[in-house]
Amino acid sequence: MFMHNKKLMYTVPVAEPNPALATLMLEQFGGPQGELAAAMRYFTQGLADEDVGRRDLLMDIATEELSHLEIIGSIVAMLNRGGKGKLAEAAEEEADLYASMTSGGESHTMSILYGGGTALINSAGVPWTAAYIDSIGDPACDLRSNIAAESRAKIVYERLINVTDDAGIKDALTFLMTREVAHQKSFEKALYAIPANFPPGKLPGHPDFADKYYNMSQGEGDASGSWNEGEQWEVVDDREAQAAVDGGAGDASVKLSAADKKTVQAFAARTQSDPSANPITGADLGAGPGAGRTTPMEAPA
Repeated sequence: MFMHNKKLMYTVPVAEPNPALATLMLEQFGGPQGELAAAMRYFTQGLADEDVGRRDLLMDIATEELSHLEIIGSIVAMLNRGGKGKLAEAAEEEADLYASMTSGGESHTMSILYGGGTALINSAGVPWTAAYIDSIGDPACDLRSNIAAESRAKIVYERLINVTDDAGIKDALTFLMTREVAHQKSFEKALYAIPANFPPGKLPGHPDFADKYYNMSQGEGDASGSWNEGEQWEVVDDREAQAAVDGGAGDASVKLSAADKKTVQAFAARTQSDPSANPITGADLGAGPGAGRTTPMEAPA
């Protein structure tokens, strides 16, 4: 059960309206790294988690993310407030109103389509989608994904802080950015509280391939480090050894019934190409400058 407290989690003193900046702030309102995506990711994970401690953690952070969504939404609303009134009441001449609406970003979309409201879109006007939620139902996988999500959100907040000189907004965004750091630490602790958290899932990997590093991008720029050298790794440089690593023929096959085999052979025979053919095609007939080499048409007899 959710209870709404009318006080924001953090105070939002916006210096002056700025529709273009409001558009950028929408990235954390309805964008893939935004607060709604985070809240829905952790809320749905928490509903299904069988561990009491993790479920409590996920529900706590999901609820906090909703409060962060309210902060970002309030910033967007304040930044749009002046333009919203001008548009609704036609308080400016047409040219001035048009100039203010198209002052940057997708601010014209926000003004015309959403009336300066806090729409669930990102900064490019793309609607929020549940496709942003990448949970897969395994705690080790989901916690790693959550850590990455908090990291990405932190970077977006950094970028937003860097594009505004509004001290009040900078302060509120710094709070939100810092909470991403705190959440990342909590998720890290929760991940490593699972004794066997790597690899995720139950089935073990095949021992023949778990420690091999295939050097498949060879040439200038080859580099070595703890990720591909040392006692932990067996480096495979040889191109032949990188193919058919199971010791088989390296092809694909399937056992077919006699009837299926006959049908497939008939299809292959019907669609077989003639390597000796060089027919005149539509590309040859309509060739113009820039077409490259084409098949010459035979001279009339």
